[in-house]
Amino acid sequence: MTTEGLTAETVAEAPRSANTLKAGAVGLAGVLFMAVANAAPITAMTGNVPIAVGYGNGTGAPAGFLVATVVLTLFTVGYVAMARHITTAGAFYGFVTHGLGQMWGMATGMLATMAYVVFEGSLIGIFSYFGNYALNDWFGWDVNWLVIAVVGIALIAVLGYFDISIAAAFLGFLLICEVVLLAALAFSVLFKGGGPDGLMASSVNPVEAFSNLTEGGGLGAMTSAGTLVAAGSGALGLFFAFWSWVGYETTAVYGEESRNPRRIIPRATLMAVVGLGLFYTFVSWMVIAGNGAKQSVELANNDAIGMFTHLAAANLGGQWVTYVYMFLMVSGSFACALAFHNAASRYLFAIGREIPATMRTLGATHATHKSPHIASAVQSAVTLVLTVGFYFLTVGGSDPSRGGYIYLYGLLALLGTMAILLVQTITSVAVIWYFHVKKTHPGDGITTGVIPALGGVGMLYVVYLLFSNIDFAGGGAAGSPFFKAIPWIVVATFAAGLGYALFLRARSPQTYAAIGRTVMEETHER
Repeated sequence: MTTEGLTAETVAEAPRSANTLKAGAVGLAGVLFMAVANAAPITAMTGNVPIAVGYGNGTGAPAGFLVATVVLTLFTVGYVAMARHITTAGAFYGFVTHGLGQMWGMATGMLATMAYVVFEGSLIGIFSYFGNYALNDWFGWDVNWLVIAVVGIALIAVLGYFDISIAAAFLGFLLICEVVLLAALAFSVLFKGGGPDGLMASSVNPVEAFSNLTEGGGLGAMTSAGTLVAAGSGALGLFFAFWSWVGYETTAVYGEESRNPRRIIPRATLMAVVGLGLFYTFVSWMVIAGNGAKQSVELANNDAIGMFTHLAAANLGGQWVTYVYMFLMVSGSFACALAFHNAASRYLFAIGREIPATMRTLGATHATHKSPHIASAVQSAVTLVLTVGFYFLTVGGSDPSRGGYIYLYGLLALLGTMAILLVQTITSVAVIWYFHVKKTHPGDGITTGVIPALGGVGMLYVVYLLFSNIDFAGGGAAGSPFFKAIPWIVVATFAAGLGYALFLRARSPQTYAAIGRTVMEETHER
């Protein structure tokens, strides 16, 4: 697991793209807004908490968010140590290349790119589901979710074409609105002393993160069909807790476009992971406490969105609040899809500019906006194909709750998160290798050794839990061919990256030498 011996002359002769992103386009606030928008607080809470409560660790779901906060913070300490020395739009791709070599870098880069590419499709799925729900509630319009999805994909394609600062401003405004509303809801419960069961402090006991929801939640909770709520799996609750964070690490993707990457990226990343962790834990805890244990489990199974909107109406001033909540629910999921689109485009761009055949296409930037406009268009096309495919090729695909939510959102989230957790595990190893085996820069034994190792072990454990409960995690889509193919897609993507790197090493040593290296030298001097 070391970088293969390449001469300085070979590295110097490696082809380099002249295309760069717009330097200095965003500051700390812009990077932070885009990273947190990737994690999408209102989408994460409304979309994932009910799944964790109703099918995972029950009322112990907030403890799952707390455990995820600890593990991801451990990972982030090593991640930002690399970000202080390496700035590239490829983030994981560049970090792993410099730590473990081009072979691992290309394989990890392919895996990370695949994950971010499918994440936009996943968020388009829940955006369409939320949009259909809101329009039905407001006007009684049952708009086909595919129509909503295509409109969303088109708007994102337009925003992705222009300067990143336009997207940052848009995402920042929506993010502030989301956080204010969720915070108001959570504090309203706290100030009232909780709900029917008080504040339910046991919900944040870390041990509860690993507990399984028992039949009926141990409380006699019923489904709308009049049967007891089925038992759940704590592993599923933990998985959806980790999924709620995916995207915060994209701070490093915007390093080339930030004003002072060596300072901004580490600060923004740590602020994002810790801030989101505390916020997620607090909000999920208060929502469960506000509804009470039994009602939380029942709502999670029968009226997931109502778990939040009913509480908001009761605590924050009436029915009008639910309209605001639903609007932000729709706009927040759209903002999240846009943020993932930006991240995916930059991964495609970062790899594309280092391959001679794609330097003028995927690796090109717009002459005026300096955006990766071709990579952005490709990303939009892939998302459209995925969306149309899930609509027409899955059983019940035209139903927004099945085609948009369970299949498009759920299955692509499962695929992408599985890939990202593996990427983060490999990156933890790359951090240790970079500082303590290759000794490229001095690193201390704690922040670049022990802590990244603990983070990597934590990630690997979550992947193990996911694989050991994979059928349960698939839920209503577990019988679909796509679900059964998910582990193989992850393995095949990683293997394709390794195979391509081997091909380049044999046929084009100069191109191989350039893998994951672009921009490093320039940004070191910025």
